This record gives sequence, structure tokens and C-alpha cells, in this order.
Amino acid sequence: MPEEDLVDIKFRLYDGSDIGPFRYSSTATIDMLKQRIVSDWPKGKTVVPKSANEVKLISSGKILENNKTVGQCKVPFGEIAGGVIIMHVVVQPSLAKTKAEKKIDDSPKKVVCSCSIL
Repeated sequence: MPEEDLVDIKFRLYDGSDIGPFRYSSTATIDMLKQRIVSDWPKGKTVVPKSANEVKLISSGKILENNKTVGQCKVPFGEIAGGVIIMHVVVQPSLAKTKAEKKIDDSPKKVVCSCSIL
């Protein structure tokens, strides 16, 4: 594989820490990057993605789609040859899970009020 087909990517997490840099082929998909992020997620973080579907990658202010390749997402201007591309990682838990958690949280909060007027 020619050297120019490889891209160095570093993933910046919500707290400013990084995962990587890793070297990817220009033909690697965004979904492959997300799976790598989930598998290499640092221990001890408060927010942890359960699957690649909960991870959003942002590069140059745009949310990247799973079916796009790294080569399609590279910004042609302003890149330094041999430089590392930084992609920001956002974790969004699935809505079904959060709704189920809210239902569980709501049930113990039933308050019975009794008033007595003399």
C-alpha cells in the first residue's frame, strides 16, 4: 500500500484527552473508526459508549456518516503533509435506553400527600 494512502487520525474525547494517533487507509469507513474507538475507549471515563451507534465523529465541523470513507472526509486544503487529523468524539446514548431509565426513575418518586384542616 503506498504511503500516501495512509492517514494518521487522533480522536479527541469530551474531556480533552486523546485516543491514538492511529494510521488508517483512505478506504477505511467511518464505521470502522467508530468500532476502534469503542474497543480502545479508556478505562475510568464517566461516559462510556456501549456500541459504535452511540459514537458521533466530527471533523472540520461536520458530523461524519458511517458509510463514508476516510478519503472522502479529508479536507484537501490546510492539511500538512504527514500531519495528524484530529476528529472529535461525541457519545450519545440511544433514546430507547434513556426512556427506559426515566421510567425506572419515575416510579419510586410517587408522593402521597395528606392534609388535615381543623
